[in-house]
Amino acid sequence: MRFKAIIFDFDGTLCETARGIINCAKYALEAFGVPIPQEDKELEFFIGPPLLVTFQERFGADAQTAAEMVQKYRERYSDKGIFECELYDGTRALLKTLCDSGFTLGIASSKPTAYVERLLEHFEIAEYFKSVCGVSFSADCETKASIIARCIDELCVLPEEVFAVGDRNYDIDGAKINGIKSCGVLWGYGTKFEFIEAGAEFIAEKLDDIEAIALGYFEQTEEIKPIFEGRVINVHLDTVTLTDGTEASREIVAHNGGVSIVALTDENEVLMVRQFRAPYKEVIYEIPAGKLERGEDPLEAAKREFREECGCTAKRFEYIGELYPTPGYCGEIIRIYFASGLEFGEQELDEDENLDVFRIPLEEAFERCMNGEFKDSKTQIGIMKIRELIKNGSLS
Repeated sequence: MRFKAIIFDFDGTLCETARGIINCAKYALEAFGVPIPQEDKELEFFIGPPLLVTFQERFGADAQTAAEMVQKYRERYSDKGIFECELYDGTRALLKTLCDSGFTLGIASSKPTAYVERLLEHFEIAEYFKSVCGVSFSADCETKASIIARCIDELCVLPEEVFAVGDRNYDIDGAKINGIKSCGVLWGYGTKFEFIEAGAEFIAEKLDDIEAIALGYFEQTEEIKPIFEGRVINVHLDTVTLTDGTEASREIVAHNGGVSIVALTDENEVLMVRQFRAPYKEVIYEIPAGKLERGEDPLEAAKREFREECGCTAKRFEYIGELYPTPGYCGEIIRIYFASGLEFGEQELDEDENLDVFRIPLEEAFERCMNGEFKDSKTQIGIMKIRELIKNGSLS
């Protein structure tokens, strides 16, 4: 089930706006003699709903006083608070990817349209949106459902062709009233429980989930059933819901992840280890590697594994990427590092670990990857990547 359009909330969904909103809320409250909470987090309820409603419901202000408090809030926000914000990491790249893939994008925000448009221009992302729907300064109590309805009309799509993305239950409720699907995001100001209670069809943990939903690829995990817990891996059976509502099962191997090191000597030789691998019942060549302990910094793990397996330290350690070795069933991520300026010492192997270290010229190692002699995926990727980086001058 592929969608045609996506309607985004702005505050807390595309942009981290808490600092500016809270500072302006404090400015308004102080002007009216209202006690201000010590912790800024206690004022996060300002993010999302209309200001007029918030001042009335949260602080008991009458309609006239609430309107005056809104004006005081905007006195600071219009030239200072508006820019006390930043896009969430990866937002610009996501918007470009979605547009390049043919999706039509809109914004439905309880913020005044003029403010949203200023920020879109400020962050240079206005070009990605066909429709920007907010409230007016004179009628800022419009419901989220009404704003979303206007956005659907401007995008010229049917309800089944679009879904709404937001960080609060107001976004989910507004989508439901309009008969469209919705996605709650966990990087904003709402909670997973809030989205479940509101009936969101999807819950996104990271920005990339939005693209997966739009494409119809996303799988919402509903239940995780443990099967096996071991020293290196855990296995669980997941029940997932596909974007069309169909349920499916997924057998997942959980792994803390690992590191691998492509180390070059001054003579342009790759350090490799040879050891017996039980799953294949054979001896294979690999670049040095090891698993991460829970919570361990990958760079420190790479240095540790390099020292233990090869008896080496390096003056230079450089991150060159990561790979998913078996994405069909395992969540392991291997981070790859380049090491040079090597200093040799003694190995520090585990009691049940047996391996030898070899120095193989880079070009020979590359050829042995190409002819299939070196079968390990991290070894092939690491050697090929380093060779190409050196060849094109990106690494010296």
